[in-house]
Amino acid sequence: MSSSATYELALVRRRVRRQAARSVLGAVGRSLLTFVLTVALVLVIWWGVLAVFHVDPFVAKSPADVWEYLVTSPRAAEHRADVLDPLGTTLVDALIGFTAGLLAALVGATVFQLSKGVENALMPVAMLLRSVPLIAMAPVIIMIFGRGTAVVAVIGGIVVLFPALVTIAYGLKQAPPASTDLVHVYGGGSWSALRKVALPASLPSFFAAVRISVPGAITGALLAEWLATGTGIGHAVSEAKTQVQFSFLWSSVVVVTAVSLVLYNLVALLESIALARAGMKQTQV
Repeated sequence: MSSSATYELALVRRRVRRQAARSVLGAVGRSLLTFVLTVALVLVIWWGVLAVFHVDPFVAKSPADVWEYLVTSPRAAEHRADVLDPLGTTLVDALIGFTAGLLAALVGATVFQLSKGVENALMPVAMLLRSVPLIAMAPVIIMIFGRGTAVVAVIGGIVVLFPALVTIAYGLKQAPPASTDLVHVYGGGSWSALRKVALPASLPSFFAAVRISVPGAITGALLAEWLATGTGIGHAVSEAKTQVQFSFLWSSVVVVTAVSLVLYNLVALLESIALARAGMKQTQV
């Protein structure tokens, strides 16, 4: 290769790196701005609802009350420990449900992509099960799986599974037909087309599934703790209500919501960076 061609190639690579860096910085900026605006909107709505409906201050706590409970009161350190200890259990439970649900969704979407007959047979069943309230199914799930880690994986996995399954399955169907046909022309089968074309093309939808699964996994963990295990924030909030510990209840809800928001935006940031580097657009859900 001549020196001029080498120089031109180096310029192209440098230009691509600069464009990727600008895309990453733009993604970071958008994620941070979205996070700040979301927090501000939540605080405004919170204050507004309490002011408009004149909720009894003994029951409803304002952002200032929660801040005092967790930060400025003489027993703030003790209060934070009371909230953060069960929160650790909830995050572990959420991780279990997230992993179980997302893996099941990925396997299910892959099977659907390989076999339209299986998709036509099982997708209506999945949607039917999704329409049944989880609380109604909880007694049966508890009788089958007990009250340990297995029930956390099942309940959390159910909450995560269906939205992720639909999102990933949709993404796999967006594979370019021309690329799929090219794989078949060169002797590749359905599995080769899935691996070489459909899975790479579904990357935006996969990230979208991960993004929506994060708060879903925390919701599933709270449900499992409330209905089955008797641990974590889900159980602690239920107990706080019966014991009239409203400051703890509101603080726990705020902390869980804040953690969900942070994790959601963290995943969205990683998604934006990965897709920007891959030259793909983010899927809106």
